Amino acid sequence: MSAASPDVRLDDKARGRAFAILFAVLLSSAAGNTALQTVLPAIGRQVGIPDVLISSIFSLSALAWGVMSPVWARMSDRRGRKPMVILGMAGFAVSMLGFGFFILMGLKGLMVPLAVFAGAALSRAIFGLVGSASNPAAQAYVADRTAPADRTNALATMASASGLGTILGPAVAPFLVFPLLTLSGPMFSFALIAIVVLVLVVRGLPETPDEIPERVGDTAHKPRARVRWNDRRIMPFIVYGFLLASAQTVNQQTLGFMVIDKLKISPAQAAAFAGVAMMAGAVASLLAQWGLIRMLRLTPRQLLWLGAGSAAAGNLIVAFSPDYHTLVVGFALCSLGYGFARPGFTAGASLSVGHEEQGAVAGAISAINGASVIIAPVLGVALYKWAHPSPYLMNVAVLAGLVAYALLDPIMRRVGDASAPREARDEAQVVDASSIDASGPH
Repeated sequence: MSAASPDVRLDDKARGRAFAILFAVLLSSAAGNTALQTVLPAIGRQVGIPDVLISSIFSLSALAWGVMSPVWARMSDRRGRKPMVILGMAGFAVSMLGFGFFILMGLKGLMVPLAVFAGAALSRAIFGLVGSASNPAAQAYVADRTAPADRTNALATMASASGLGTILGPAVAPFLVFPLLTLSGPMFSFALIAIVVLVLVVRGLPETPDEIPERVGDTAHKPRARVRWNDRRIMPFIVYGFLLASAQTVNQQTLGFMVIDKLKISPAQAAAFAGVAMMAGAVASLLAQWGLIRMLRLTPRQLLWLGAGSAAAGNLIVAFSPDYHTLVVGFALCSLGYGFARPGFTAGASLSVGHEEQGAVAGAISAINGASVIIAPVLGVALYKWAHPSPYLMNVAVLAGLVAYALLDPIMRRVGDASAPREARDEAQVVDASSIDASGPH
């Protein structure tokens, strides 16, 4: 099977249906995981789990994700893509069910806080260890079945599913807080969604035994060019992306706590107000990625400094917000900035290398987004407990530094210029910065 042979194995209609199923896989997974960010602070306060401890659940999951993702990627080369997608979605469903169960027990007073934390952490670990199988397999499935000329745009579309999920999940989570299930409602809701998507994968995603890469001489699965994170061509974008994603994680993880403290209401009531703030952020992010970038024809280098600068201004507003409404405005401005900056560093890294290195660069970008969730949640919440403005002032300093970095670093200043490698310039013809999002697992 040649690199282009997937076009023969799947006609356009079948391939479109398969890609739609995989889009649903990535969207539901990202939405379900980030939905927890809205309700988890309220859960911790109501159950009696310390803020720093509740935020560490995400860190443990992200660490497991970072360790296991490469393992499942190699396994999909040997066993096929579809089995790994099925395994990952099953792990996601089990993780959400388990998480919801332990949280519900804690909310009903049937389990002590420490036991709730242990059970919730174990459930999230299942997602990090097993749920991580679906993401790399889905991306590889798409790469297997697209011609080289179409591959970048196809993978960018898949990446946008995760990006859209990180926006929609926190926005809809407060509206899934049902009377009987209370704050555990979003977990059970997304577990049900995961089961539905799992059925779609089992019944609708085509992959026959002879398509398993190990059994065919597919040149697409021969070793690809390896790009290390410290490769000078992409290292500035890796550093920028890690710091920016860490700053965004701090904003997302501390928002729920700030809403509770700002409004001085019960955690259950605060979840809805946090959802409104998340919705404002979602609208701002979508305005950037689906509107302003295309309308203003912003280039990756413009997105780098404009995004970090806007997010820095938003964090400054959040740090000194006197009331809830000002907090929402500041968070929306932060989200607008992140909506600019994420496609900026993702497209910038892609444009800095040749076609045969695109997969390796995409893997590096995915890794830094996962890594940003390991330390940032605990650090952000710990600083917030020490002094409420401190995590946002830290973000202002980091993001201001990124503005200077984007303006002064020679690699980022000339991304896409004629001085870039020819293969990298050729990639500019197929990479649309506004269609790429680098959101990783949470």
